[in-house]
Amino acid sequence: QVQMVESGGGLVQTGGSLRLSCIVSGTTFDGYAMGWFRQAPGKEREGVSCINWSSGKTLYSDSVKDRFFVSRDNAKNTVYLEIDNLEPEDTATYYCAAESQSGTWCYLSQYEYTYWGQGTQVTVSS
Repeated sequence: QVQMVESGGGLVQTGGSLRLSCIVSGTTFDGYAMGWFRQAPGKEREGVSCINWSSGKTLYSDSVKDRFFVSRDNAKNTVYLEIDNLEPEDTATYYCAAESQSGTWCYLSQYEYTYWGQGTQVTVSS
């Protein structure tokens, strides 16, 4: 059973930075796609970044490119999302997700993912 636990959210001021973590357990991760999503109140869940555990291939949505950076630490079974120059529009609950048998690819569509964490709240004050 794949389990994921996010952490690292909080209240920060505009222009600040955060690093979100997603600790993954319950499987070996070869070929897994790992995605980061966010959902603000009243809005649809949005894919912001992803990484393939094996290949390291990454993708970013246009709305966060150059401010969001995804990485993984194989030894710690952890995927990170570093967010720089935070904006009030980044306020949302952030989720990590996992999908097996993804080859060398990853996805920004929530419909491609089977496993989800519980989310961590990021609030950016202006």
